[in-house]
Order: sequence, then C-alpha cells, then structure tokens
Amino acid sequence: MPTDDHTDSLREQPAPYAQPETQRLIDELYREELREARAMRPEDKLLAGEELFQYACSITLAGIQNQFPQANETERRRILESRLKLQSWLEEHP
Repeated sequence: MPTDDHTDSLREQPAPYAQPETQRLIDELYREELREARAMRPEDKLLAGEELFQYACSITLAGIQNQFPQANETERRRILESRLKLQSWLEEHP
C-alpha cells in the first residue's frame, strides 16, 4: 500500500492483467481519488464514510439473501448484525 509520501508508487508490481497503458490510467484515476479525498472537509468525509458503510451493508444483505433465500428481512438484518459483531471482535482479537 502506498504511503502519503509515495502516492505515485501505487503497488509494488502492476496487476498481471493490466497492460501498461491501462495501468497508467488506473494509477491516474487512483491519484485523482486521493486528491479529491484529501480536499474534502472533515464533515464531508464523515458523511462519505456513512454512505460507504450503508452501501457495503446493502451489498452484504444482497449476499445474505442469495445465501439464505428463505430468510425474511428481519432474519437477514440479524445475520448482518452478527457478521458485523464478528468482524469487530476479530479486529479486537487478532
């Protein structure tokens, strides 16, 4: 992972599937994302974090629905909550 001092070195080696021109475009898009994120006000970063979390939860809920098609909305949310608790526990107990 790049440090703030070395934003041009996005990874040690380019992805094996990326052609040099494609990799340059990927790297430029990533640098643009970094510039935009650094320019954001702290309150906007907080809101963006919440939006990203909600988006990740919606994707996870879709996966839970696929994994447990018989589960209703309440059950799917309970499974999501248990997964979030497990993730939190795993982060606290490496």
